[in-house]
Amino acid sequence: MQNFRQFEAGPDPFGRKFQVWFKWLQTAISIRGSDSVDVQFLLENDQAGSFKKTIALPHADLLALSRSTGRPMDDPWCARLAALHLVHVVETGEDMEKDLVTVAPDALKLYAAELARQESAVA
Repeated sequence: MQNFRQFEAGPDPFGRKFQVWFKWLQTAISIRGSDSVDVQFLLENDQAGSFKKTIALPHADLLALSRSTGRPMDDPWCARLAALHLVHVVETGEDMEKDLVTVAPDALKLYAAELARQESAVA
């Protein structure tokens, strides 16, 4: 995913597609005392309305992943990892009822591999 700032996610289990807008990325220690990077998106759909979803990326997991892949940990990478997880949440309905969703380490590894594949395809 190259454009994490605005994209379409879905369909969800009910066949709905959502327009998604990146809102912000922030170190969560400053906003909620969590050692994570929080990425917030606004989702909008005619039937479901609009709502916010925050994806939490645990900092220790990001550091380990950055070290193991050799990929520097920067804001665009974190935002794209979060966007891929948001797409997963929408498409599966898993954790869709939550405002704050924390990404598991194994899922982060899958998303990092997908981003690396996408980046190598563009180059």
